[in-house]
Amino acid sequence: MDVFSLRRLLHSGAFALVAATAQAADLVMVEQPGCVYCAEWNATLGPIYPKTPEGAFAPLQRVQKAALNESGIAFARPVVYTPTFVLVEDGAEIGRIEGYPGEDFFWAMLGLMLAAKTDYDPDRGAGGDELN
Repeated sequence: MDVFSLRRLLHSGAFALVAATAQAADLVMVEQPGCVYCAEWNATLGPIYPKTPEGAFAPLQRVQKAALNESGIAFARPVVYTPTFVLVEDGAEIGRIEGYPGEDFFWAMLGLMLAAKTDYDPDRGAGGDELN
């Protein structure tokens, strides 16, 4: 292997490591059929969530309430209400938002939870780049 190939390999490995650490959490939405608040969240925030800094940092995963036992997630306590948004890191719950309090409150609560429970910085993008 020549020096340039080795350098490319090391660079790509370092990039993969940085990318993996920048996205260490998932936001799991627990939902169920007939949940009007789930439908409201899906209609208003579902399309834009992946395009936000929060969505880039904690990608959305969806789990049906009836399938929680098969999800492989270690919940801190039972999920009673839908939607429930569970912040998961390494397969374990580290925070949650129960219910959907409306768009403004959701973003505020999510931002506070991400800042308190992860290394998320609202002034930086998911990759650590300063936002203007």
